[in-house]
This record gives sequence, C-alpha cells and structure tokens, in this order.
Amino acid sequence: MAQGDHRSKGPAGELIPDERRCVKREGSAPSLPIVHVVGTGGSISCIGTSRTDLLDYNYGARHYTIDEMIAHVPELRQIASLRSEQFMNAYGGEVSPERWVELARRINAILREAPETAGIAITHGTSTLEETAYFLNLTVKTRKPIVMTGAMRPMTAMSNDAELNLFDCVRVAATEHAGSRGVLVVLNNQIQAAREVTKTSTSRLDTFKSADLGFLGYADSDGEVVFYRDTTRLHTYRTEFNVEGIKTLPRVEIAFAYAGVDGTAVAALAQAGCKGLVAAGLGSGGAPRPFLDALGKVTEAGVPVVVTSQAGSGRAMARRAAAERGFLFADNLLPRKARILLMLALTCTGDPAQIQRMLKIY
Repeated sequence: MAQGDHRSKGPAGELIPDERRCVKREGSAPSLPIVHVVGTGGSISCIGTSRTDLLDYNYGARHYTIDEMIAHVPELRQIASLRSEQFMNAYGGEVSPERWVELARRINAILREAPETAGIAITHGTSTLEETAYFLNLTVKTRKPIVMTGAMRPMTAMSNDAELNLFDCVRVAATEHAGSRGVLVVLNNQIQAAREVTKTSTSRLDTFKSADLGFLGYADSDGEVVFYRDTTRLHTYRTEFNVEGIKTLPRVEIAFAYAGVDGTAVAALAQAGCKGLVAAGLGSGGAPRPFLDALGKVTEAGVPVVVTSQAGSGRAMARRAAAERGFLFADNLLPRKARILLMLALTCTGDPAQIQRMLKIY
C-alpha cells in the first residue's frame, strides 16, 4: 500500500476506499456489553497456503476481514454484543504515524458517537503493535477499555494463537474493571500495559513481555479477567495530547550506538530535517565520543535529543557528561516508544524543559 493511500484491502486483496468502509452491527443478547472490534490486519488476519504455513502466509497479502475473523470464533457472541469495522488490512509495518493519528481519531469518534460502547478491541500486526498501542495510550480520550491483540500464527495454521487472542481481547474489552488502565495489550492470556510491553521473539507465542515490571494480569482459563498491578504513568484521558488538532507528526528518527560508531548517521538524520532525535545508547545510555559529539551539535542547533538504552531493561539516567550537552532522558522508555512520545511532545512545545517533564510523567 503506497504511503498516504488510505484504502484497506479486502479478502481477495482488492482496495477498499474509505467511503465504503462501514460499521456492521451484529445482534446478540441485549444484556451483553457492546464491544466495537476494529481490524487493521497483521498475521492474525492472514490466510496461509496450508495448516503448516507458519512463515510465508503473508507472501500473497491475503487477509481475512474482521467479520470473517469474528465468524471463526462464534464464542465471541456469548461474551459481547459485537460491532465491527475494517479500518485497514495490511502488514503491521505499514501502519504509519499518519495511520496512528487516523486510528486515534476514529476510536475517539466511536466512543463519542456511541457512548453505550463498553470497550474497543483492535487487531493488529505484532511487528509494530507496541508502537500503535503506545500512541493510542497517549491520545485516546476515554476511561473505557481499549485493548489490542495480534497473533504469531495465522488463523489457518494448526495450533494457532489467533482465535484465543481475539477471544481474550474482546473479553478484556468487555470487562468494566479493565477501564482506566490505559491501552492494554492481550496475547498469550496475559494483559500488558501499552507503555511497557515489547515484542521479544521473532516467532514464539510468548513473545510479548514487559521486562522488569511484568504484565498487569490475566485473561484466564476460568473466564476471569484479573489484575495484580497498574501502571502509574499518565495515559489516555489524563494526557495533554490532542490528535484532533494534529495534521502531521514531526519527523523524529532513532540513531543507534554501537562499538566504533561515529557521527555520520546522526549528521545525515539532522540534514534530512529531523525535528528531534532519539539516541539508542549502550548500557544505561552511553555511546562512543564521536557519536555523542555529533548529537551535541544537533542539540546546539536547537533539535532535542532524547537518550534511551538498547538494553531492553532499566533506566537511561541523567549522566553528567550527557546532561552537560543538553540531552534529555527517557527514563525506562524503549527507543521506539521514546520516539512516539517525542513526536507528540513536539506538537505541543519545543521547550526542552517541558519535553523532559513529559518524558517523566508519560
């Protein structure tokens, strides 16, 4: 799908214009909570060539629609009254920042236009699920559950995780006490916080983890949705970000440190017109001197630089040598999520002190 092409793909790969995208309502018991299910594509919707196709199922770009996926899991109608729509149907890597903004606006519109909705369930490709989830965590304005899921195996595969993940996603979205916890990510029976979760394996079913802090709770086998902890960082209805006023997000890129790295990539990114840079540092955020010198020049030019760590666990702290260069620090945010927060911060301010404040509270 070309950049800026806002059409989605049908089950045969045909492009569907946005104006043909419709909201379908499927009847169920009136007493059941109403869950709006939004499909965006990913492995969870792919159609493999056989039951043992666990690798090349995305080659032909053949996808189930969200209604076809729901039909595969008839048990969903026992736990919720479903409304569904196909927002897009593509590989997770094609969900660009522009689509993040559109999806956040759409979710806000659903909840505004249908206040009886109990929660939103979203299917998504796992490759960028954590990024979309964190963007929505910062921009969707609701106390109601917003729950995302994906799958490591398509519905057509033997022993797939797609059906149960979709079932659990809707189950959590229909659960009142799942609200006011920010955007949630549910796979493998585990409920994770959008801010903290990340994909850790290329193909294992238990790939989504939350490093030091752990998951929030379970969508468990006895039908219970249970929580054991919460995230303390501000999210959803408590943030200052407003997608309704955003036309485009500022360009922010990530520069990776490694042994022997110099400032070539940093200089090139600055020349390309980046409005902010995230430095994915070594250990607790360090890097070779030439890399740091190049970042220092970027900061001197008025472009904010946020230091993160590639380690995957722990905090990037305000080391004296880096702080003296004017760098900002992302605490324990992973590089990709620090990029999202910096993009949104730059829609509000260019003041480094204000950006650092946001890095501390979100």
